[in-house]
Amino acid sequence: MESASLLEKGRGDTLNLDTTDREEERIVVVVVMELAKDRDDQEMMLKKRNEELEKALRESKWREEKMISELQRTWERLRVAEEAEERLCSQLGELEAEAVNQARAYHSRILSLMNDLSQAHNLLHLHPVTN
Repeated sequence: MESASLLEKGRGDTLNLDTTDREEERIVVVVVMELAKDRDDQEMMLKKRNEELEKALRESKWREEKMISELQRTWERLRVAEEAEERLCSQLGELEAEAVNQARAYHSRILSLMNDLSQAHNLLHLHPVTN
């Protein structure tokens, strides 16, 4: 009877061990599933973050291209303005030279007229006109 109770006890222990092993297997499966779920969640978060970063990069590149284009247009306008300034300075120089030449010509004409007036005045004093 003692051997029967040992056998039963052994079967009970085996049953308990089997039950414990199954519970451990279930726990391991649950833990593995949780880890897999966590990994999947992390992968999803990383994928979402990567998509956000890629979108931000595309937007940044678009803004950069827009700024480069705007800078090129501004640079071209500056070049045109500088060329116009050079032409205006050249024209102004020509006009100033022409104005100086005209002023000299007017000054010569005034001196000539003053000389003529002086001669006429002297003639009138030398030969007064009587009425």
